[in-house]
Amino acid sequence: MLALCSFLRGAFLFVKSIVMRVSKSDYRRKAVLISEGLVFAVAVFTSSGFGGGGKNALTVFAENVPAAEEDGEDEAGEIETITEADIRFELTDRTEEGQRVVGSLLVKEMKETEESRIRARRELDDIQEEIRREELEKKREELKKAQEAAKHAEEERRRLEEEAERRAEEQRQKEEKARLAAAAVPMTQEDYQVLLRIVQAEAGICDSKGRILVANVILNRVRSDEFPDTVTGVVYQRSQFSPVADGSINTCRVTAETIDCVERAIRGEDYSQGALYFMNRRGSSSQNTRWFDSHLTYLFSHDRHEFFK
Repeated sequence: MLALCSFLRGAFLFVKSIVMRVSKSDYRRKAVLISEGLVFAVAVFTSSGFGGGGKNALTVFAENVPAAEEDGEDEAGEIETITEADIRFELTDRTEEGQRVVGSLLVKEMKETEESRIRARRELDDIQEEIRREELEKKREELKKAQEAAKHAEEERRRLEEEAERRAEEQRQKEEKARLAAAAVPMTQEDYQVLLRIVQAEAGICDSKGRILVANVILNRVRSDEFPDTVTGVVYQRSQFSPVADGSINTCRVTAETIDCVERAIRGEDYSQGALYFMNRRGSSSQNTRWFDSHLTYLFSHDRHEFFK
């Protein structure tokens, strides 16, 4: 009993001394120590098995405390009360300060996060812009290459067309020369004049093609082995042309159109299909027409004449 009272008194004086010497910076730590000490004391008291005697001992201890000590207890209680209030105020103040610090940190972190997001967005935009520029440049290069290829293809097409036209013109000139060579018939000035007059007398009232066809037949006969080898010989062969028989070959007047048609025939313009004979059916006797129809091959007719081979 006395031992418990003595222990509690010692604990009280220890607590008092702690409270008297506590500072603001140690409020919380020493308050925790005091609480743990009291809890420990109660635990020891409970485990000692004193029963109701413990309570009585506390009562006796409280009654036997000198007046000076009671005054000290009051003073300690007052100091303790003030200290707890100060601790609560300090804790509140520290909590608010901590909240402000945390808030500042959060704001700073949010600001840094937003700035990082903005920077990342700008970097992404820059990358996308660079990609777009590269793609645009690539498309421009491809378009330029395609245009150059199209230009080269067009130039090649034109070159091939010009080459084909040149070759066609050369071929045409060769054919024209061959045709002229084949059509070329040795003739004297007399032969030429005879050819003009027979064409005028036989086809002077026909169109240009009709006159050329008559000249073609005369020239075909000169080139054929079946007839004389000169224009004069062919025209004046017996019983071949009616203008020779009736003398109109000597009285006709050769026109400029006839001269042009004869010149064209001499240069090789030929529509005769190799014809060696022609006949005006309406101006021929029935005997002549029967001979044409039975002995010759009909080719075609033009204007007033029918042509045979």
